[in-house]
Amino acid sequence: MPNNKPATKPKHKVTIAHVFKTIIWPRKKLLFFGLILIVISRLSSLVLPGASKYLMDDVIAKGNLEMLKVLLLAVTGAIVVQSITSFMLTKILSVEAQHLISILRAKVQKQLLRLPIRFFDNNKSGALVSRIMNDVEGVRNLVGTGLVQLVGGLLSAVICLVVLIRISPMMTLYVLVPVIVFGLISLKAFSYIRPIFRERGVLNAEVTGRLTETLNGVRVIKGFNAEAQEIKTFEDGVDRLFQNVRKSLTSTSLVTSSATFLLGLATTGIMGIGGYMIVQHQMTVGDFFSFTLFLGFMIAPIVQMSNIGSQLTEAFAGLDRTEELMNMEPEDDGTVRKIKIGEIKGDVVFDHVSFEYEEGKPVLKDISFTAPAGTVTALVGTSGSGKTTIAGLAASFLNPGSGTIRVDGMDLSEISLDSYRSQLGVVLQDDFLFEGTIRENILFPRPNATEEEVQKAVKAAHVHEFTDRFEKGLDTLIGERGVKLSGGQRQRIAIARAILANPRILILDEATSNLDTESETFIQESLRSLMRGRTTFVIAHRLSTIRQADQILVVEQGAIAERGQHEELIDKKGRYFELYTYQARI
Repeated sequence: MPNNKPATKPKHKVTIAHVFKTIIWPRKKLLFFGLILIVISRLSSLVLPGASKYLMDDVIAKGNLEMLKVLLLAVTGAIVVQSITSFMLTKILSVEAQHLISILRAKVQKQLLRLPIRFFDNNKSGALVSRIMNDVEGVRNLVGTGLVQLVGGLLSAVICLVVLIRISPMMTLYVLVPVIVFGLISLKAFSYIRPIFRERGVLNAEVTGRLTETLNGVRVIKGFNAEAQEIKTFEDGVDRLFQNVRKSLTSTSLVTSSATFLLGLATTGIMGIGGYMIVQHQMTVGDFFSFTLFLGFMIAPIVQMSNIGSQLTEAFAGLDRTEELMNMEPEDDGTVRKIKIGEIKGDVVFDHVSFEYEEGKPVLKDISFTAPAGTVTALVGTSGSGKTTIAGLAASFLNPGSGTIRVDGMDLSEISLDSYRSQLGVVLQDDFLFEGTIRENILFPRPNATEEEVQKAVKAAHVHEFTDRFEKGLDTLIGERGVKLSGGQRQRIAIARAILANPRILILDEATSNLDTESETFIQESLRSLMRGRTTFVIAHRLSTIRQADQILVVEQGAIAERGQHEELIDKKGRYFELYTYQARI
């Protein structure tokens, strides 16, 4: 039986092997070229400490000016090489990192749109925006210069270590002890930081989600003088985010401080040992000076690696959260809904259908009815009776917990959603309009429709009645969610959009609820022409709007209490009669 919950595979952390296979290996050529550049850059950076020995022992001690010229040329050449390789690294890898981020964002957005409606009912849109835009940001440290710098740092450290051993094994051994301790501290710190970064992604999403809600609901906030309340809510969220950042800063500062302390001890010891060996003529001043510089060049990348390690930890934490979304099962993955249908007639049958949003709390109980092709089925009843749930099931937004819904004799749960929804039209009570022009919103289901088709839809929905008064007509910008229009105007645009879609099955959920009496008269007229020849489900509280329906289903507490046509149900003097006469009195 189809499951209504977006299932996820067992949670797991993103592994290095997974990252290597999916992110690094496909870009192996670029990264290999980056590694060559970083090797050249690191090797050229070692020219300066290598030249220092000759500067001290040959140029200064012996006054060899020819050697000075050679050293200056070598150091200058090394600096030029470093500058060029640094520029190329940024140009090639940083650009590719940003390209990868854009690819991942698009991939996550595509996955989100494939998830069931219920997933979006349970998640804030602002939080999902944060997950798309922010969680993938960290990969720039995997494909960008971060990972290459890490490898380059290791290479530099190893080369410098070999040189240091050649100059003085004893001093090198003394240095390695604090370096190893520092490495162990760093590894421990990074394992502690990763969950903190994961939690930061969650907090970021929550705060962003609330902020988005606040901005969308600013009229309600101001209308109830609730600015102070919203400010307090946002401040609490920002403070929780700050506490999380403080935790990670404490951990990273521990790594930095331990580096300063341990490597400082090493430097102090080197001064003592080196000074003693020079006095004892066991080491030249040039060797000591060279050792000190090479030590700095070995320590610098190690400290840098700790910073890069923190960035990579953040990247893995973001990828953990991204992988959670990518592991969610889409509503149609092609393995169950395999039937591709052509144009349908529109016979819809509910056969003993039950449904529940929460386990043990049924919303629909054993619903059975037939909606023949081209007929109008009206769903009436009190709020919360299950009317909208029936419409959601007919639209394939939900899957039945038990029972079967058939379209033209085929089980809807096995029909490809693409092929079914391409023949579905929906007009909701609070229909969504996109920011842009009126024309763009009407064209939404069929962007390539002709101007003649658009004008027919506009006239049928009586949109031209108000657009003719606008200076730019259909090209008028309507603002976010159509905020510049009245409720009735927004509803007419939504109806025009449905008319242009030319669906075989039509769902009207309170489609005339936002219209004044005059507008409703026009719309009823256009809806009658829209519904002709189409299987239509109408949900309406205003019972006067559905008198001509082929069948009326009275839904009460998740069951069909009565069914029939208007006159027939009035004559029965049952529940429908009560609802109708009550509204007539009002």
